Amino acid sequence: MKRSLLAPALAALSLACGLSGSDPIDPGTIPFEPKRPTPGASSQVAPYSGSNVDVLTAQRTYPTGLDLHRKLVMRTCSGTNGVCHNQKEYPDLHTPGTFTAAVGAPCNVQSGTASGVYDRCERLGDRFRFAEQAFREIEVGWFELVLGDTPEELDPRGARPDASTPGLHLYLHDPVPVTQERLNATGTFIRNFIDDQGNVQTLPFASYDTNWWILTDEQGQRRHLFAEVNQYQHDTVEGLVASGIVQGDQNRNGVYGARILGNTVPLINPGKPEQSYLVARLRGYMKTETGTETVPGTRMPLANQPPNVPDMLALMCFIEGLDPSATQWTLGSAIDYNKCTYSVNPSALNLAGSGATWSGRVLPILQSNCGGCHGGSNPQAGLDLLSGSANEIRLRLLRPSSQQPSFQIVQGGQPEKSYLWHKLSGYGSISGSRMPINPLNGNSALPEDQLNDIRAWIEYGASEN
Repeated sequence: MKRSLLAPALAALSLACGLSGSDPIDPGTIPFEPKRPTPGASSQVAPYSGSNVDVLTAQRTYPTGLDLHRKLVMRTCSGTNGVCHNQKEYPDLHTPGTFTAAVGAPCNVQSGTASGVYDRCERLGDRFRFAEQAFREIEVGWFELVLGDTPEELDPRGARPDASTPGLHLYLHDPVPVTQERLNATGTFIRNFIDDQGNVQTLPFASYDTNWWILTDEQGQRRHLFAEVNQYQHDTVEGLVASGIVQGDQNRNGVYGARILGNTVPLINPGKPEQSYLVARLRGYMKTETGTETVPGTRMPLANQPPNVPDMLALMCFIEGLDPSATQWTLGSAIDYNKCTYSVNPSALNLAGSGATWSGRVLPILQSNCGGCHGGSNPQAGLDLLSGSANEIRLRLLRPSSQQPSFQIVQGGQPEKSYLWHKLSGYGSISGSRMPINPLNGNSALPEDQLNDIRAWIEYGASEN
């Protein structure tokens, strides 16, 4: 706008907004004083006044749920630069809104492998029946699509399919009450849903018309269905698989979690940190009515430094303070460390265990800090720190290093001759970078107390106990 036209325009704007000719034009600053709740203030929370350093640190660092999300969740689970739970996979934790949505949400069954699914995460499966047959619908346990065209030579009187035959394999909870070994039929998948009136409705949501075989499973029961997939049927069956069939036994271990164990464990169980899947994945186990259960899958976080004691205390106290009877939750409220039961003994929340023992301290340190690279189907340098018993993993460390064979990974009684100690401490000459590596900045040395305990374990002979 030309200067000659600017003054009349500003004058017109002043008249429209009720400003006098002498009022200065504000360039656009809006005064804003944030009012965030603090312990003992707007949230009616009395601050912790004890002397425990971990509680005081947690209260100072994480006064509210918003601070917990911004400083802990974003750092460990949902930060940028490729960390997993940032719109990439379930659960999405990258905003305060998506983190809040994890409260009461079903736990994760998108592990990438069947063995990574926890029984208590399984839901009631969809149901199956043949449209042309009169029998009760049967719950789907799990399915597998073996790629390729089904062989043409299959015949009830000759070649029969098995578990490796290309086609769709469907494993059910109950035997199929059909006498034929093979029939041409329409397999129908059924799901219950709740309509807008709150009524439970039944929906046949997908079907597949082909030749079906009724096979026996490993227990000799006719619970294994095989559906032929010919070349012209590939798009149809791939669409069926993509429809999201709910599997009642997704980890394929014979336990239908929702049937046997009841309700699915939530990601965050309001009021119950010990029964929250998010906490269980950090700790590697979940407390139940009868004790503790190991939760399958690599302990989280994979790429970042594990939470320390004040971090875990803040998370546990935040979850414990959530109202189980509420339907909506907010992150703005103050975390009540004064009433939190975990403030009595926060050191018990140490993810690395206690003492300089192998199983109680050293192994948890290595798994939580190094398991992201040294685990899975193709572990770095061939060193797997996740699979097998604690002693089997220990024995893997008592062998020569693949990078410097003149060193053992761990030489009992001699840290200076142990390649693991060199890699962790930066002592002496090592091949490659000091461990563990932080993928965001490359620098993530273990805390001094953890290094001291690993050194002590090696000095005392790297024993199993």
